Amino acid sequence: MPLDPVMVPAQRRSPEKSPTERLIFEDNSRSTVVLPYVPSARASRTRPLRAWMLALPADLAALLAPITWSQQYWKGTITVALLTVFAFSIGGLYRARRHLSVLDELPQLYFRFLAATAAVAIVAAARHGSINYVDGFLRLAAISAALILPARALSRFAVLLARRKRWVEHSAIIVGGGPIAVELARLLRRYPQYGLRFAGFVDVPQTAHDTRETKPLIGEPEQLEELVRCTECDVVIIADIDCPESRLLRAVRAPGLARTDLWMVPRLREFPGSTGSPDHIGAIPVVPLRRPTLSGPKWAVKRTTDIVFASIALILLSPIMLIAAIGARIECGPGVIFRQQRIGRYGKPFDVLKFRSMRPADEAESQTTWTIGHDPRVGPFGRLIRRTSVDELPQLWNILRGDMTVVGPRPERPYFVDRFSVDFPEYAMRHRVPVGLTGLAQVSGLRGDTPISDRARFDNYYIENWSLWLDVKVILRTAGEVFRGRGR
Repeated sequence: MPLDPVMVPAQRRSPEKSPTERLIFEDNSRSTVVLPYVPSARASRTRPLRAWMLALPADLAALLAPITWSQQYWKGTITVALLTVFAFSIGGLYRARRHLSVLDELPQLYFRFLAATAAVAIVAAARHGSINYVDGFLRLAAISAALILPARALSRFAVLLARRKRWVEHSAIIVGGGPIAVELARLLRRYPQYGLRFAGFVDVPQTAHDTRETKPLIGEPEQLEELVRCTECDVVIIADIDCPESRLLRAVRAPGLARTDLWMVPRLREFPGSTGSPDHIGAIPVVPLRRPTLSGPKWAVKRTTDIVFASIALILLSPIMLIAAIGARIECGPGVIFRQQRIGRYGKPFDVLKFRSMRPADEAESQTTWTIGHDPRVGPFGRLIRRTSVDELPQLWNILRGDMTVVGPRPERPYFVDRFSVDFPEYAMRHRVPVGLTGLAQVSGLRGDTPISDRARFDNYYIENWSLWLDVKVILRTAGEVFRGRGR
């Protein structure tokens, strides 16, 4: 178990001192330094392990077992296995759970398996037109049905045993310091079957942490990202912290928390959610928070889609781009392509490409002047390509280079990013994902001289609810905006 922190008076320290020393709270009455939790070697070694690494092979073994009895229906058996695993995945049956119980998962397991089996049986009946064939297929599927439960039970037993023996454990930070947070910390210390090694509390200075049960206090919400890195934390549990929601959101949206599991104790615990299998730690309900999914395999799919879309669009739209280049050259003179520095993912600057739609301005003015649709420097042709968004087409090359994506928050200039990030705290959170050629804010009417706070809210909503279908919807709505001439 993690020991209580060593409390020592704060002193002026040189940069060469140990980076594990953290200044927590400092005011007129107290000034303390905490030597925080140090991850165990076992926790460090088992960090890459995830729940699906045992459950998935066990499920596949049960689902593919009928092939060892008969190879006659091997295509249908494999199809059922793949559909079932996919259904299990979208149903959350491969996510980490704190309370392990096969009986909790039983209804979801068989409902999704039977749905996949029925779908394949219907297709087989239509294709073969034989009741005997379908009957034989269903008899083999019954073998999988009989094996699913023991296979899942065996994988869960292995995980539970590894947790109780502390062969596998993950570091956990509790955000909060009220009665619920303190009780959660006690449960994690006492019961290893939850698979979490308590690293410490993150809380506001107004909450007292002066008893043994309320320690170690390792930092404030603003330090959460750094503390996750220092403690090699895998799980963050949000409990009863007494701070404004905006402050908490800024802390948990930090890029450094992208690879952690976020759990929350519902405020109204007497009213559990109506969907999915409930989870708990010592009868205290906890729910996983949905995280932005623009990472991992889903990001690979999005990136592949971007490359295909941009390549095809460059080929199909090349005549329009040629006309736009000629028009820009005639109206604005040399320098058909306009390059301007913008801020991309994680605050990385890049040069965005556009067709020039107004007479050249000096560099300082172009970086710090907010342009609007009726700017007198915009000529007739410039207004046309801005209204139809044709001036944005060179950004397809930015997409191919990886600077941008097709759908995402629109990029902005460094001067305005700094300014807006100060005025609107949620604005900087837009840069958790790649910037886009079009975005949800733009197709929702937030273009040109519109409130920045509204744009940031729509952009963050897109990030936190991203799906490929949402991208498709934004692209279709963008096409509608272009045809109606509402580009600017």
